Amino acid sequence: MYAVQYIAVVIILALMVYVVGKYRRKELDWQDLVFWEALLLIMLIISLKPVEISLTIKNILGLGRGLDALFVVSIGLSYLLLFRLYIAIDKAEREITELTRRITIEFQEIKEMLEKLERD
Repeated sequence: MYAVQYIAVVIILALMVYVVGKYRRKELDWQDLVFWEALLLIMLIISLKPVEISLTIKNILGLGRGLDALFVVSIGLSYLLLFRLYIAIDKAEREITELTRRITIEFQEIKEMLEKLERD
């Protein structure tokens, strides 16, 4: 194993411990825990056997070089992460819009009640 592989293994294991810690502090849902741990486990496996895995992916995808295969797969995973982020942001925006509408309606009702009390 090369020195960079040792460094990658240490960093990935530290990230795995960090993600578990975030889950224990209730900063992550269990779905996020499973997702990130699976992704980090894949990264760990790739960092341990990069040549063999890249050649296998190369043969499956029919690409010229193993490194190209790793780049293609990593770009695909990046797009999946971006899509997941987009979905989460869209959901948060919809919730904020709904909360704003509810608060505005309740504020208007309170304002109308106060005006009615002032008239009486």
